[in-house]
Amino acid sequence: MIALRPGSLVALLAAAMSLPALAQQGESIVQTKHNLSASGPGEFRAQDAANICIFCHAPHRASQQKPLWNRSDTTTSYLTYTSSTFQGTVAQPNGTTRLCLSCHDGTIALGSVVSLANRIPMAGGREFLNTGPGSLGANLRDDHPVSFPYATSRGGSGAHYLPAGAIPHPVHLDDEGQVQCTSCHDPHKNVHGAFLHLSNQRSALCLSCHRPQDWATSAHATSARTWNGLGANPWPAGSFATVADNGCANCHESHGAGQPQRLLRHAVEEENCLRCHNGNVAVKNVAADVGKPSAHSPVDTFGVHDPTENPATMARHAECQDCHDPHAARPGTAPAPKVPNSIAGSSGVNSSGAVVDPISFGYELCYKCHAENHGGAVYVPRQIVQANTRLEFSVTNPSFHPVESVGRNPFVPSLIAPWTVASRVACTDCHDSNSSPAVGGSGARGPHGSIYRPLLALNYTTTDNTPESASAYALCYKCHSRTSILGDRSFKKHKKHVVDERTPCSACHDSHGIAAGQGNATNNSHLINFDTSIVRPFKGVLRFVDLGQQKGTCTLVCHGKDHNDAQY
Repeated sequence: MIALRPGSLVALLAAAMSLPALAQQGESIVQTKHNLSASGPGEFRAQDAANICIFCHAPHRASQQKPLWNRSDTTTSYLTYTSSTFQGTVAQPNGTTRLCLSCHDGTIALGSVVSLANRIPMAGGREFLNTGPGSLGANLRDDHPVSFPYATSRGGSGAHYLPAGAIPHPVHLDDEGQVQCTSCHDPHKNVHGAFLHLSNQRSALCLSCHRPQDWATSAHATSARTWNGLGANPWPAGSFATVADNGCANCHESHGAGQPQRLLRHAVEEENCLRCHNGNVAVKNVAADVGKPSAHSPVDTFGVHDPTENPATMARHAECQDCHDPHAARPGTAPAPKVPNSIAGSSGVNSSGAVVDPISFGYELCYKCHAENHGGAVYVPRQIVQANTRLEFSVTNPSFHPVESVGRNPFVPSLIAPWTVASRVACTDCHDSNSSPAVGGSGARGPHGSIYRPLLALNYTTTDNTPESASAYALCYKCHSRTSILGDRSFKKHKKHVVDERTPCSACHDSHGIAAGQGNATNNSHLINFDTSIVRPFKGVLRFVDLGQQKGTCTLVCHGKDHNDAQY
């Protein structure tokens, strides 16, 4: 048995390490940070020891572990990865992962090897790997899970993962079918950076196991957008130039993730989206919209959203992920009632109140927070009060805006082409950014934020005694001709009410609809549901009666005038 000491080299290993082929850049351990000998290129290296392999392996006096392992087993107890979307549990590190951690948890000196009686001295006193990106410590919750059986403990549905037998070489499971550090990393080669088996350009490494549904056509997998150099750098360390090339790494971090669950790069949920969707990478500036006076503001809550939450019982919040599935959202538009491409793959609530995943219609996404779990907010005080938008749009209602189905009224002469009585509208035809292209702006589409409450694309005045103008009721006039309305072509007293009496549209009309369990076709057709801050009962009676096309009566008090079965 040859006695080894620091600086000595077993002849066989010396010969192997001297081969020119092994010294090529990145093709062997020689030119990598794992060369801890005095010739190593990294900040952690020995004072004078020339042996490269000895820091991990020894031909004699090694430990009992494969492969001729030359380090003591770590005794650290680790905090392991956990997430509500991960199926199964992660064990304490085992197999090759535990070998890697004998250096990377920072508890065992780099020069402490089993085959030598004395520790190999390191240059500059850098004895422990306890700083820098390679220092993982004992908290592994912010690192990709390891030491778990892939086939039975995968995170989420098996549909989003390749079968164990289909994982392409050189990515691999260990002999026990478990994911280990060596599944992704080759400790002897650093051809692709971070000792990865493959380049992760376009998520090639991630996609060796992960296969999110619809990922291949999603914006994050196909976008050629680049960072314009303004604001905070959105890209991860060692990133590529485009969104598509960075792929998963745009949002996820394999080690040291800011938000441990689901390994998101930033601890604050919306930062994972708004670092790019602020106009500096993505074309549209969504970050500006969510800061507007009326907005689905993700900054109002923190740590509330969870992909497994139940829309019926969850705490109300508006994180980007509530509406957008970053693995499925794609460019382009889709007319109602189709699901807009930007919210493809998202979960919601259908017209029956059941949770659906994914949604089939755009309005189902809105029902996630504006149906049973509505929070009780009512913008206009009504004779019939209803905060559940799902009930307001039901096709069994006496009247409703045509979201779930075409409307009930066959006579709507005010509609502006291409709208007809056979058209259907989307929630976002009204609830949209005030800078949306749909209203002549250059911003992002969708209900991210607006200067008009409640998150409306255009102004919709509900205050009594407002002078009529194109801007006062711009939202209504987006679909309904102002000329037709003021020309009394659908109702003979429109001009008198809106222009002469300065009564807002909302005084009589409830823009969503009237629930079937609360209203009826005689009293609540044409979206009639009076604003009780403007219209009051006459001798205890507040009522509209539909007498047919362009005919009806009202019993009420408005602007101090009594209407006792007043006929129109």
